[in-house]
Formats: sequence, C-alpha cells, structure tokens
Amino acid sequence: MLKLLVLGFLTLFPGCFALAEASSGAAQKEIAATLNAQVEAWNRGDLEGYMQGYWNSPELTFFSGAAETRGWQPTLERYRKRYQNAGTEMGKLNFDDLQITALSSDSAFVRGRWRLTLSNGKQPGGLFTLLVRKKPEGWRIVHDHTSAECSQ
Repeated sequence: MLKLLVLGFLTLFPGCFALAEASSGAAQKEIAATLNAQVEAWNRGDLEGYMQGYWNSPELTFFSGAAETRGWQPTLERYRKRYQNAGTEMGKLNFDDLQITALSSDSAFVRGRWRLTLSNGKQPGGLFTLLVRKKPEGWRIVHDHTSAECSQ
C-alpha cells in the first residue's frame, strides 16, 4: 500500500511542477509586458504612463544612490525633477538583460540593466533590481533599487 501511495505521489509531482512552471511563465510574460509598456511610455515622453508600472501607494519605495524615496507621488516628482526640468531631457530608454524570477504566485524579483540615449550622444545607464507584486490592476513595482554607472 505504501508503495502505491509513493508511486501515486511521484506520478502527480511532475504535474505540480508543470503547473507551477506554466503559471510562472505567464507571470514572467505579464511582468515583461509591464516593463515594456514603461519603456514605450518613457520613449513617448509620457512620464505618468511610465509610472503606471509602479504601485500607486504611499508604501512604494525607490532607492537610488544614497537617496530613498517613499510613495508613488514623491517618486513621480523625483522623475519630473530629474528628467522634465529645464535643461534636462528624458532621452530614449532601453532595458536589457532582464531576469525575472517568480517568488510566489503574486510576487517576483526582477534584475536588469537600464540605458538612456541622450540627444548629445551620451548614454548613462546602470543596474536595477525590482520587487514586483500582482495587484488587482496587474503586476506593479513595489520596490525599485536603481544604480548608475560611475563616469570614468
């Protein structure tokens, strides 16, 4: 009897892995689509559209350099100040080397590289790590830690 139970369990176990992989694959595609929509919005100059990829909550956290920003609205204001003030430009954004790792059915860890191409030919960039959560409105970034490459 024990052998039948073990055999039955082992027969079902691969099915569980297949189900988990299928849902993980769907989540990865949805997360990638959210990030692609952000890039498209950025490249149209639509900062509010870009921010749709973030959780619209005072609990959102954004770390960059030595600065910590808390909340969706302060994060939007940070982006406006940095990229939409006089003498600044948004440039063209690109995300590369995306690695999306599902942590559960409603959370994932994302790593990648960002690069801006500016009209003067400069290409600032760096690394980012994101914690994304599935919210009623879709996958949203709840924590963003972005670093910039140092100029040499």
